[in-house]
This record gives sequence, structure tokens and C-alpha cells, in this order.
Amino acid sequence: MMEGVAEFIVKGLSEPCQTWYKVVGDLETAETPLVVLHGGPGACHEYLLPLTDLAPSTTLIFYDQIGNGRSTHLPDKAGDEAFWSIDLFKDELDNLLLHLGLKDRPIDVYGHSWGGMLAAEWASTPSSSANLRRLIIASSLASMDAWRAGITALRNKLPEDVQKVLKEAEEKMDFESPEYEAAVEVFYKRHLSLARPWPAEEVQAALDWFAKDGTTYGTMYGPSELYISGSLRDWTCIPKLHRIKVPTLLINGEEDEAQDVAMQPFFDNLEYVKWITLGNAAHFSHVDQRERHMKHLESFLAAK
Repeated sequence: MMEGVAEFIVKGLSEPCQTWYKVVGDLETAETPLVVLHGGPGACHEYLLPLTDLAPSTTLIFYDQIGNGRSTHLPDKAGDEAFWSIDLFKDELDNLLLHLGLKDRPIDVYGHSWGGMLAAEWASTPSSSANLRRLIIASSLASMDAWRAGITALRNKLPEDVQKVLKEAEEKMDFESPEYEAAVEVFYKRHLSLARPWPAEEVQAALDWFAKDGTTYGTMYGPSELYISGSLRDWTCIPKLHRIKVPTLLINGEEDEAQDVAMQPFFDNLEYVKWITLGNAAHFSHVDQRERHMKHLESFLAAK
């Protein structure tokens, strides 16, 4: 295991940023390392550590995207939609791969939730992703409109009193009341993770980072999964998906907030694609159905 930081120069900042990373396995001898892109934005790498079940046959690279976790935090950039762009995170990934000597070596990429959005954007940029061998998009979305449709359908199935609290909070733009937080938790227990007792340590790890520094999540997404007000509100990668030419695995849970409607455009527009939906699992299917999730990943990554 190896930990380190990659210096990342960002235009407009007086000081270089640092991207923290951890390698599980031997990067020198690894045939095709798996680069793991966490969600949020801002959930950080910890909640995806169950993927270490893939070691030692797979070498994994975890990292915290800037603004989060053990990488450089930039709280003064809160609300700056122009700064927190997709291109910023694509550039950071390119920079990390260069730092690790992986620009000319085959790699696989796993992106979960927002990490899947970033992975799709990066993979559809041929100048960056020429060395990509296989792509895994877990519990993600191809467009925010499709995601919103899925979230709305799930929200309409919540108890009426919960729906009422959510609606009133949005009307008042008050997302910090105990009532709102309790209502959101009802949704999270149904569609974030089904693991009990609630919350599983991986879920708590993600929630903790949102609480510690909500700069990227608040700016790019919004105050909670149920209210999308950030810079990603109109995002779509559907027009770019035809550029992705590598075998791709889609995986989500039956109770996932990433409903099938959000994943369907990937399936419809990617040339070499397989889609698996896990029963008795939600957004953290790698926690809810850990063994099954990993078996599907192992099988996909091992295929010739």
C-alpha cells in the first residue's frame, strides 16, 4: 500500500493544490490498475473502500478530489460555479494519472454516482482516455433530467407527512431544520443504503465529509439529494456517449436513487455495454450487496 499527494496546478490559484491518493497493491507490476472515482461531489474515497475486496488480483487507486477529504480544501470558492467545473475534475484526473506514470499504461476506471458522471465525461474525451481498457459506471446518471425524473418518482412514494416537510422546506428555502433533516433521512434509508443498522460505516463516512466541508456538494449539486440547485442542474453527457468505445459495465440497485431511467441512456448509447441491477440494494450497492457487487466487478474486469 502506498499513499502520496500529486501537485495540481489550477489556473487562477496562487498556490498549487494537492490531490491525495492511495494505491492498494503493487502499481509497478499491476497489469491494469483500477482507478476509483468517488461520488458526491465531496463524499471522498472512504465509502468506496469495500472495493479493496478486489485486491490482490486487482491493484486499486483511490483518491480524494480537490476541495474534499485529504486533498486541498477551498472553502473560499463556495458558490463559485465557474470554478467547480467538470473540466477542473477531468484535469485533476489527468494530472494524477501523469503523476503516477499511468498516461501510457492501460487502466480501468470505476466511477460511482457523481464519480460515474466524471468517468463518462473523461472517457468520452479521446485525448485523455486513449489508455482506458474498461469502464464501470455504478449508480450514476447520464443526464440530470433523467435523474430528476427518477428522484421525483421515488419522492412521490414517500409518506405524505414526509413529502409535506420537504415541500415546505423548499418553499421557505430552509434546508437546515431538524424536520427537514429527518425527512431527508427517511429517503436516504430507502434509497441510499438498505444496510442495517443505519447508517453503515461507509454511509456515515460519506455523510461526515458533506458535513465537514460542503463546498463542492453545495455548489455543484445542492443542499440534499432531493433538491438540485447547483451547477450540475442541467448537466448531460448523452451527446458525448458515442465517443466511448471501451467495454462498459453499468451496475445499480433496485432501490437505488439512481433509478433505471437515469442509467438507461448509457445502455442506449454505449456500443459495448452490460447492465446489472442488484436486488435488495440501493445507492450503496457495494455495501448492501457487497459480495455480489464485487463478483460482478471481478468477472467484468477479468474478461478478455
